[in-house]
Amino acid sequence: MPYLPTYDSRDSRYKTPYGAVASGTQVQFTLRPPRIECFSHASITARFESRHDETVIVKMPWQGHHLGQDLFSTELDTAGYVGLIWYSFHLEKLDGRKQELGPYQLTVYDGDEHIPSWFGEGVTYQIFPDRFRRSKLPNPEGLVGGRTVHQSWEEFPEYRPDDRGEVRNRDFFGGDFQGVIEKLSYLKSLGVNTIYFNPIFEAAENHRYGTADYSRVDPMLGTNEDFARLCSEAHKRGMRIMLDGVFNHTGYVSRYFNGDGFYPDPGAHQSWDSPYRPWFNFTQWPQKYESWWGIYTLPAVNENNPSYREFIFGGEDSVIRRWLRAGADGWRLDVADELPDDFVHGIHAAARAEKPDAVIIGEVWEDGSTKVAYGVRRKHILGGHCDGLMNYPLRSAILAFFQGGGGEAFVKGMEAIRENYPSFAFYSAMNSLDTHDTPRLLTLLGAGGEYRDQSKEWRAQFTLSPKQRTRGRELLKAAALLLFCFPGSPTVYYGDEAGMEGFEDPFNRQTYPWGHEDQELLRWYRSLGRLRNRHPALRRGAIRYVCGQGPLLAFLRESEEERLLCAFNAGEEPQALPFNRGGLRLILGQAELTREDCSCTISLPPRSGAVLSVKRR
Repeated sequence: MPYLPTYDSRDSRYKTPYGAVASGTQVQFTLRPPRIECFSHASITARFESRHDETVIVKMPWQGHHLGQDLFSTELDTAGYVGLIWYSFHLEKLDGRKQELGPYQLTVYDGDEHIPSWFGEGVTYQIFPDRFRRSKLPNPEGLVGGRTVHQSWEEFPEYRPDDRGEVRNRDFFGGDFQGVIEKLSYLKSLGVNTIYFNPIFEAAENHRYGTADYSRVDPMLGTNEDFARLCSEAHKRGMRIMLDGVFNHTGYVSRYFNGDGFYPDPGAHQSWDSPYRPWFNFTQWPQKYESWWGIYTLPAVNENNPSYREFIFGGEDSVIRRWLRAGADGWRLDVADELPDDFVHGIHAAARAEKPDAVIIGEVWEDGSTKVAYGVRRKHILGGHCDGLMNYPLRSAILAFFQGGGGEAFVKGMEAIRENYPSFAFYSAMNSLDTHDTPRLLTLLGAGGEYRDQSKEWRAQFTLSPKQRTRGRELLKAAALLLFCFPGSPTVYYGDEAGMEGFEDPFNRQTYPWGHEDQELLRWYRSLGRLRNRHPALRRGAIRYVCGQGPLLAFLRESEEERLLCAFNAGEEPQALPFNRGGLRLILGQAELTREDCSCTISLPPRSGAVLSVKRR
């Protein structure tokens, strides 16, 4: 019989417990080298990164043998430690020859805190406020930013530069809170549990990422009272509200910087004596200052300034606490990588103090456990910082799989995330197929790419051909099913369920096509919402992969109540998936079942997915 590997970090015969561990856990390690290799000594070397790379070496005594393999085992103590441990194994023979394995990653987190589970269990809907729905045509007169308003909801967003060569994002459509309130029943029909809003505070640009005033919502959206009413109406329907917190930078046109003098009180740009001047990093006051990615309209703030910290999270009337009190239930932190760890911790502590079940989600595009920004390993998911992260690695894996990348790569990438993340972060991830920062997935899958080699004018005018749209729709339906079956909160970017198209910003930020929805996709997303809300295994169940090979991907979601098999075919031809259990029942999707005794073969059409109930023995 073939030998088992010498070490497998994801197998309980080699390491327990699985994956990331809470501080204080005794971690058991076992090596299983083949006896014919005649290893006589073994040890583990562990580097405690957060302890200035302190390194310890622990001997691994021989424990006997089993099925032709020697067993060397020991424990590693994580008491009093939070951070990453990088460990390697060293095996030695009597003749002095050596073998090394590793390094491997062990994530050690602070396990003392209770993490609310509501976000990861539910369905999230992302709204870009200006483009979802308007209840009336707004009047831009007297508002910050010198805005224009599209008279027709069906017009195209402005993307061409102005006379100064800038795309200023000052064209508005006038989506508002009343429009959202009038569509709460629609969102409920999609199975939505959480509404995540892109920024809602007063700002000069339509994306509102250059905050002008943290104390009030943008007048085009309504009033602070309208926001509280929206929260109340959402709560009545069992939905929660998550806000976008943009605290790394403000707007050039803002109460704090006041670059154009719109606000009556002197900002950092007008007066050296302004209380806001220390919030910004001037290299030559007032004209030269640090800004986000060099964009002058987004002056960067100094997050270490005590006054700014007090304003954002320090007091009872801080930005974080005030808006939770007004009705919000959590915050998504924009560019969380660019906020100091203790700043994020302060936000987290303030949110929990105001509302014990408030959730903090961070925008991180990579594996959040190993993220390094500005030369510092981030503490995003080590406890007391972010409860979950935007799961862009999952989006990349889904996109690659349905573009021919193979099930093997999907399993490898996502199992790395599961192993590296604390369980609370893995199950509280914000899982999206696309966002305001990415092209629409329907366009990517239908067109086959981003077409960056084409002009922006070409991409602006592009629409999928009927053949491309049919293909894109099939792939999007399968990809969305995978999203709703995966641990974490499936997040629908407004209009995906209606069949909206578009490449990058602003083409991915067009207005919701009320009255012109793709009814096939809309029915599908409604069925996905029902699926997620009716099946506890999809909300909090464990995940175990059954197949990841070529165009096939299949995994089990298991809870005490039920066991579900989720299977997908990303290929152009039908695929057969053998399953050595009977008692399968199709719940949603496309699949034909061929039963033989106690086994079953599942036939999946091209570009499809299916969820099946597995009868327990």
